[in-house]
Amino acid sequence: MMRSTPRAQTIKKNAHRNLRFGWWSLLVFLSLGGALETLHGFKIGWYVDVGNETRRLMFTLAHAHGTLLALINIAAGLTARNVDRFELRPSVSFALIWAAILLPAGFFLGGIVIYDGDPGLRQIARAHPTGSPFSEIRTAPIRKSLPLPKGSSRGRSVGGQLHLRVPKTVHGC
Repeated sequence: MMRSTPRAQTIKKNAHRNLRFGWWSLLVFLSLGGALETLHGFKIGWYVDVGNETRRLMFTLAHAHGTLLALINIAAGLTARNVDRFELRPSVSFALIWAAILLPAGFFLGGIVIYDGDPGLRQIARAHPTGSPFSEIRTAPIRKSLPLPKGSSRGRSVGGQLHLRVPKTVHGC
């Protein structure tokens, strides 16, 4: 269990923030999914007409990405709370939260106005390229801080530098 040090309090606060955000955003994005099912069930033309296929796809992507990132926030908070040597840094905590906001927002805003089958508002709100690096770049510190099983290593150290083992791939197949 964690001791009551300032660092432990910071980790606990970050874990609590990600848990609280994750559960609330899970509620929001699952409700969005219910609203999309309602639009589909009542055959609302603005949503189900053939010309609005892009809108339906963008809203579905917003729902799916939002739900998945909410679950990732919950998993990060629970891991930080229950794994002794795991540290959820403030930058990682905020990056996961912003990824869960910006990535689905980009999909949702892109589906509001459709131009000839292409998502709209992308010149104004390019949240997908903004949100994606938050989710991809900030997962590296999470992976590094997880304790490894006994007898395994992330790589070997030669001359103070870490050399990771990368599996060889067969090209041309």
